[in-house]
Amino acid sequence: MLDVLEDLFRWEKQGKRAVVARVVGTQGSSPRDAGATMAVNEVGEVSGSVSGGCVEGAVVAEALALMGVTELVTEGGASMSLERPAVVDVCPTVRIFGYSDDEAFAVGLTCGGTLKILIEPENKAIYQVLYDLVRSETPFVRATVVSTRDSAAGLVSEASLSLGDVSPEGVNAYEVFGALPAVGETLLVTVSGSIHGEISSAELSSVIQRDALGTLSSSSTMVRHYGRNGQAKLDEVEVLYEVFAPAPKMVIFGAVDFTAALARLAKMLGYRVTVCDARPLFATKQRFPMADEVVVDWPDRYLSRVGVELGVRDALCVLTHDPKFDLPAITAALMTPVGYIGAMGSRRTNEERNKRLIDAGVERDALDRVMGPIGLDIGARTPEETAVSIMAEIVSLRASKRGLSLRDVAGPIHARLGE
Repeated sequence: MLDVLEDLFRWEKQGKRAVVARVVGTQGSSPRDAGATMAVNEVGEVSGSVSGGCVEGAVVAEALALMGVTELVTEGGASMSLERPAVVDVCPTVRIFGYSDDEAFAVGLTCGGTLKILIEPENKAIYQVLYDLVRSETPFVRATVVSTRDSAAGLVSEASLSLGDVSPEGVNAYEVFGALPAVGETLLVTVSGSIHGEISSAELSSVIQRDALGTLSSSSTMVRHYGRNGQAKLDEVEVLYEVFAPAPKMVIFGAVDFTAALARLAKMLGYRVTVCDARPLFATKQRFPMADEVVVDWPDRYLSRVGVELGVRDALCVLTHDPKFDLPAITAALMTPVGYIGAMGSRRTNEERNKRLIDAGVERDALDRVMGPIGLDIGARTPEETAVSIMAEIVSLRASKRGLSLRDVAGPIHARLGE
């Protein structure tokens, strides 16, 4: 997201108009989740992705057409318009890109799913606030109207009853209920409750602000439906809630050879990585340059300071398999709400460690939170393979999956939006 926004700002300085395409709905097996974003400027430059390649070309063509660009030529490897197009006002619009037998490889999703993509002009004010919030790691929700449906007839019928023997024909729906919001209307709602953007209906805006804070607490992107003025149990307005939260934390105890590989992979998957070890000779930034933080301290003492900051999205891995480190680390970890606790060691080491923990007063049931031996059973041996095993286990547990081969399970590969 930051890369796309930075490209938008750069194009603006260069005087190039651009539009933004964003996935706002998925159905079936889709390659990207809601929120995936791509920007396209008037000379055919592209930043970001909405499908990993399946429908990228069709989305670019649609974006260029909306800006009035009908033909591009390639010169020296760079695309440019034959002539600068006349300025065309781009209205936010939603396009559906999905599988079709005739054009599966041309404009469809070869995996058989469907993408609903909102294409809209760059909103400089909103994108600057969005950029600042992401850079500052401020938790917030972006709520966007992604579709509307006029059910005025039904509302008029209800109004006629409440007005007393007034025929539906005698009631003007827009005068009574107001207009529908426009597709693309957006609110940014921060964890502190500050609001940026605008929804045309004050009543709907108030409901969206309330639900945005609830969505932020669940950390789950989802879709909700309302009446035009925020009424529940109506389906006139579809709103996508995208949660932007700081990167999840990965705390690795033990400055060992497996730690470097795990830290590198965790960083690739978007974690903020801390390596902690009580031995200053081993816990150095030179040995772990990929880590965001290297701390020289005992595990329990470190967790006494930062444990309250860990949450269900975070992970804690104990890689020392040395009792004097493992026992205080696991005991302290169990006192935090951290979502994943893993401990390295053989099965024998794990059994002996559990006995020591129970003898030290840890409840037997509490040990169910500890994934030990750590990782999925994929035959990993090297530090890099073990890192894959550990991260695969973290991902599978977060998604409530069992880590089986896709070939051997039935049902959709990707969870539906909001699940």
